[in-house]
Amino acid sequence: MPSVISIRNLSKVYDSGFNALKSISLDIEAGEIFALLGPNGAGKTTLINIVCGIVRPSSGTVLANGHDIISAYRAARSVIGLVPQELATDMFETVWDTVCFSRGLFGKPANPAYIEKVLKDLSLWDKKDNRIRTLSGGMKRRVLIAKALSHEPRILFLDEPTAGVDVELRRDMWNLVRQLQASGVTVILTTHYIEEAEEMADRVGVISHGEIILVEEKSVLMRKLGKKQLTLSLNAPAAVIPASLAAFPLTLSADGLTLIYTYDAKDEGAGVSGFLDAAAQAGLAFHDLQTSQSSLEDIFVDLVKARA
Repeated sequence: MPSVISIRNLSKVYDSGFNALKSISLDIEAGEIFALLGPNGAGKTTLINIVCGIVRPSSGTVLANGHDIISAYRAARSVIGLVPQELATDMFETVWDTVCFSRGLFGKPANPAYIEKVLKDLSLWDKKDNRIRTLSGGMKRRVLIAKALSHEPRILFLDEPTAGVDVELRRDMWNLVRQLQASGVTVILTTHYIEEAEEMADRVGVISHGEIILVEEKSVLMRKLGKKQLTLSLNAPAAVIPASLAAFPLTLSADGLTLIYTYDAKDEGAGVSGFLDAAAQAGLAFHDLQTSQSSLEDIFVDLVKARA
């Protein structure tokens, strides 16, 4: 698929000397949901702010829908919507007025029908005449999304979009993001909720210390880097792990009734069958077995630790 955002050799060094981004190159495909994961201070927000024209890069280039973000700033920014982390909006305006005003900032003609649709999609229609200061934190977050969508962008950045909102509201937002993707909008999100990326993302990028350390399709990433566990429920307690099984990464429960074998998902076939054969030869009888796979959070933690 074509790239809607193309980043080449992007770096940012602040006046203090802090090197926030280090020669990042990244392509984001049109119509995908891309999750950017990383610990605090990794460079996620700096990267987003550069693409959105809020922070100027020290070097490198960024194209948004084919427009250079510096030499063609207006054209680039017109196709981008941004939902920032901070709840920054005029607290004394009504929901309707602030969303309409945001649309006007991009030179778009008034379109009450479109604004009504956005507010209804975000379950804000019954709050349209409320002043923003009277809304809950979750509703204020929805208003930020409405403002970002007001000018009909083709690229939407969500910087920690569900921070501080309850589980029900978070799932409502996930549904909205899927609807946006279905309409052709490219969505880039940063999040601390790993399940958010696991639930929605097509691809995942991991950033640490200002460097992109991995970009991969979510399913491929979990298949390549995910760990699996095979848990055997033994018929009789084992005092120790048999010496003949020393070659396998095993953990024996304190009561001796559960034996856990951890292995790479990509080695599932030979690894499991070889282990089960060896366990039978060692005289370990079991009445149940279960498998489980590591989550995206487990993979993310392992990746960041490896680069620390």
